[in-house]
Amino acid sequence: MLERRYKDKLDQDANEFIHFVVDGAFRMQKLLIDLLEFSRVSSHAKIFTPINSSTILEGVVSNLQQMIAENSALITYNDLPVVTADESQILSVFQNLLSNAIKFKKKTELPKIHISCTKQKLMYQFSVTDNGIGMEMQYHDRVFIIFQRLHSAKDYPGTGIGLSICKRIVERHGGTIWFKSIINEGTTFYFTIPV
Repeated sequence: MLERRYKDKLDQDANEFIHFVVDGAFRMQKLLIDLLEFSRVSSHAKIFTPINSSTILEGVVSNLQQMIAENSALITYNDLPVVTADESQILSVFQNLLSNAIKFKKKTELPKIHISCTKQKLMYQFSVTDNGIGMEMQYHDRVFIIFQRLHSAKDYPGTGIGLSICKRIVERHGGTIWFKSIINEGTTFYFTIPV
């Protein structure tokens, strides 16, 4: 209300202060929403049912259509299996991984993301591979800890909770999540779901 009523009616300092207040309120709102999602991984969990991973991924691509279009991202994927899982949570894992792959793109190259899956004994191993900025492997554990960020919020917006949510969901399903990355070449996130 303050921004709507008084923006550009006060001096430049006041406009800047209003911007800080509004920006802080939006970031706090996003943080609270993400914290709520993090806490609901266990408390609002649904029973596992057979779900088609390809159908889930199509839903994610639809949800992220605006982000995909704005960044001219190319999303490809192989046929993905039917898994026994919590549908909304697997959707959340894919959505977090795809949106990160787009967000952490190179400035000089359009984002290309490929999703695939292989069967490894008693597990399906999914991979989400991008051609983005990559990250140093020394941060392997840090990226999955809540609020741990490798980049400033100014450079890459977000709350630092997305990968923590992914880890919590994958572990709830009896799987593991990890990544391999090379700076300036890209990252592949892997996660497993029991067969």
